[in-house]
Amino acid sequence: MKRTAIVGGGAAGFFLAVNLKEMVPDMEVTIFERSNKVLAKVEVSGGGRCNCTNSFDEINDLQYAYPRGHRLLKRLFKNFDHKDAYRWFEDHGVELVTQDDQCVFPRAQDSHAIIDCFLGLAQRYHIKLYKGRKVQSLDELKSFDYIAVTTGGSPKGEGLRWLNAIGQEIEAPVPSLFSLSIDDKQLTALQGLVVNEALAFIPGTKMKAKGALLITHWGMSGPAILKLSSYAARLLAEHDYRHSISIRWTSMTDAEVQECLAETIIREPHKQLTTFCPLQLPQRLWVYLLEKSLGERSRNRWSEVNKKDVNRLVNMVTNDVYQTSGRGTFKDEFVTCGGVSLNGVNVQTLESKKVKNLYFAGEVLDIDGITGGFNFQAAWTTAFTVAKAICEAEKQA
Repeated sequence: MKRTAIVGGGAAGFFLAVNLKEMVPDMEVTIFERSNKVLAKVEVSGGGRCNCTNSFDEINDLQYAYPRGHRLLKRLFKNFDHKDAYRWFEDHGVELVTQDDQCVFPRAQDSHAIIDCFLGLAQRYHIKLYKGRKVQSLDELKSFDYIAVTTGGSPKGEGLRWLNAIGQEIEAPVPSLFSLSIDDKQLTALQGLVVNEALAFIPGTKMKAKGALLITHWGMSGPAILKLSSYAARLLAEHDYRHSISIRWTSMTDAEVQECLAETIIREPHKQLTTFCPLQLPQRLWVYLLEKSLGERSRNRWSEVNKKDVNRLVNMVTNDVYQTSGRGTFKDEFVTCGGVSLNGVNVQTLESKKVKNLYFAGEVLDIDGITGGFNFQAAWTTAFTVAKAICEAEKQA
C-alpha cells in the first residue's frame, strides 16, 4: 500500500487528503498537524462564518484578486475553479450561499459546517491525523512515497527553513491583509465610522483598492484597506509600514465634487458648513474633513466659502493623505505574502523541481489573494491539483 504524508494540515491539507482518498481509495494518507487544534484558521475566518470562496463575478482579471500567483492560478483554474469548489462542498453536504458582495459562505453561517465536513470525511476515509507534530526534515518522512506540504504562511520564515535547507527556493515572507495604524487622534476619535464607497491608494503608484473603509481606534481597516495592504504588502514591508496613503472618501469625480460644492454655495448660503454636508458623507467625518482642510473657517456659512476654500475641500475629499505608523494591533497576520517560489515547482502538478514526489499546496506557496474568499479558493485549487498529480503518478507507477 502506497503512503502519502501531508505536512501541515489546515484547510489545504484536509481538502487534499479527502480528494486524494476519493481518487485513490487504497492510498494510506496521514496528516501531521503542528498545532494541537486542527482547522483553527477556518474556524475564525469570516467572523466565524468561513468565507470559503467567491463568485468571481466582479473579477475581470485574476491579478486584481491575486497580487501574487495569478498567472499560475489562471492555469490551474482550468481544472478546478470556484464553480468546482462550490459544487464540491454542496456535493459533500455543505450548503452554500452567495452574498450581494459575491462572497460565498456556508448557508448555516457557521465555519463549523466546513470543519465538520472535513473531520467527518477524514474519519470516513480512515485518514490518520497526528496533532502537535512538527515536521522539521524530510528524513522524518522516509517511509512515505509522497509528501505534500500545506503548512500555510510563515510571517517570520521559521516554518520555511527546512525547505530552504533542501534547496527549495523561497520568496521572503511578509504579512499581507492587515489594517493600518495612523497616529491621528482626531481621526481615531471617529472609531466605528464606516464609509462604504472609499478608495484607498498609494500615491505615486498604481496600487489602489475600493470598498468599505472602517475607522478604528488605531487607524483604518475594512475591505478597502485590507485589499490595499495585499497589493502593497512588499512595498509597505520595505518601508517598515511607515508610508503615505491617500483616501478618496467619495465615488464622485473631482469635477462632480467641485460642482456640488459650488451649487451648495448658491442654494444654501445661510446654512453652516458643519451642519450641512452636500456630499452624502457621514456627518462626523464631514466635520473632521472641514476642520482639517479649513481650520477656523470651517465654522463659516456657505455664503462665506471662497474659491480657495472649495479647492481645499475638493482636494481633502478626493485626496486625503495620511502617514501610517505601522500595522494594526493584531499580533498575527491572517495571510502571508511569500513562501515557496513558484519558479521552483512544476506549474502543472506543483511538484518540487528539487525533490521528486514532494508537492506544495495552499499558502505555503507564494500565492496570496485579497479579502473575500480568494485565499481559501487558492487553497482548494492547489490542493486538488496536488491530489490529482499524486493520483496520476500512481497510475504511471
